Amino acid sequence: MSAPLYRIDSDHSRFREIVKGRIRRDLAKYLTSSELIGRAGAHSVSIPLPQIELPRLRFGDNQGKGNGKGDGGEGGPGEKGEKADGQGSAGEQPGQHILEVEVDLDDLADMLGEELGLPRIQPRGVRDLETEGGRYTGVRAAGPDSLRHFRRSFKRALLRTVASGQWDPKSARIVPVREDFRYRARKSAPKPDSSAVVFHMMDVSGSMGRDQKDVVRIQAFWIDTWLRRQYKNLDVVYIVHDAAARVVDQHTFFHLRESGGTKISSAYELCLAQIQERYRPEDWNVYPFHYSDGDNWSARDTETCVNLLSGEILPRVNQFCYSQVKSAHGSGQFKKDLDAAFDGVDELVTVSLADRGDIPRSIRAYLGRGR
Repeated sequence: MSAPLYRIDSDHSRFREIVKGRIRRDLAKYLTSSELIGRAGAHSVSIPLPQIELPRLRFGDNQGKGNGKGDGGEGGPGEKGEKADGQGSAGEQPGQHILEVEVDLDDLADMLGEELGLPRIQPRGVRDLETEGGRYTGVRAAGPDSLRHFRRSFKRALLRTVASGQWDPKSARIVPVREDFRYRARKSAPKPDSSAVVFHMMDVSGSMGRDQKDVVRIQAFWIDTWLRRQYKNLDVVYIVHDAAARVVDQHTFFHLRESGGTKISSAYELCLAQIQERYRPEDWNVYPFHYSDGDNWSARDTETCVNLLSGEILPRVNQFCYSQVKSAHGSGQFKKDLDAAFDGVDELVTVSLADRGDIPRSIRAYLGRGR
C-alpha cells in the first residue's frame, strides 16, 4: 500500500473513532428519541451529527494581485470590477452543515451495552444449520478446471488403463480422458447456530394514545438492536390486541389506531400458539414483550393471563417482559396483579414507565440479566 493511501486509511479510521465518540456522548439522547428509527436499515443506521464540521477550503485575499505572475492589470478575465453571473452579494459567515454518518447496528448495540452495562446473553436454544465448510475435503466428478485434483485424476486414469488391458510396462503412458477427471469439493457440515424470536405484543385499545405508542416504538427498536447483536438468527413477530388479537406486520403494529375494550388473554393465547407451532423452545430462544397501559376488561381475564403465564408461557421462554406505559385512561392495575402473582419469579420482569425518560431504565431491567 502506498504512503498516501495509508494516510487516507489512517485518517478515515481516526475520523470514525471521533464519530463513535460523539455518538457515545449523545447516546442517552438517542435512547429516548425516535430520531434513529426512521433512518434504520437492515444493517446500519444513519445518524445526523451537527457537532462535527466537514473540512472545507478557505480562499484567502490575494491583495489585489492578478492571475499568474507579475503585478497584474486591468483587461483580463476575472478582472476587477467584472460582475458575476450569480445574484446577490457574497456573505462572510460559514454555512451550517449537518453530517450524516452510517453506523453499523452491531456497533450501535455495543455502545448500548456499554452505556447500560448489559451482559452478553447465553443462548438457550440451538439450531443446526447446514453451512458450507471452509476446507475442500471432498472429491466429485464435475467441477471447474481450477479445482481439478491431479493425483485423483491420474489414479483414475491408471486404473482404467490397466483394467482395459492397454497397459504396456515397456512404454508406460497414461492418457487421462474426461471421465477420469476428479475435482476438489467443499462438504456441507451442520454448524450450531443460536436463534431467537421476539414477540412484540401491544394493546391498541382506545386507552393507548400516540405518546404511549411512541414509547413502545423506541423500546422495541433498542430491544431488537441488542438481541440481533446476540443472535445470528432473529425472528420478530408483531401482535396487536384489543378485545381480540392478531399477527400484523411492523408498519401496522406501529401505526394502527383502534378503539374499544381490552382483553389481554387474547394476545397471550396467540403468542402461545405461535410458540407451539413455529418456535419450539428446544430450538429457539423466546422473548415475549407485552406493552399496555395496564387496563384489562375484567379480573377474570387477568386470572386467565396469570394461568397462561405460569402454566404454559414462562416454562417455554427465556424471559417474559411486561412494559406498562402510563396513560390518562389506564388504571395500571395489571402490573400490580402480575407483581403479586409472580413475586420472586426471575422469568418475568415488569416495568412501569411514566414517560420517555424511563426508557433506558426499562431496557436495562429487561436485558440486564443476560437471560
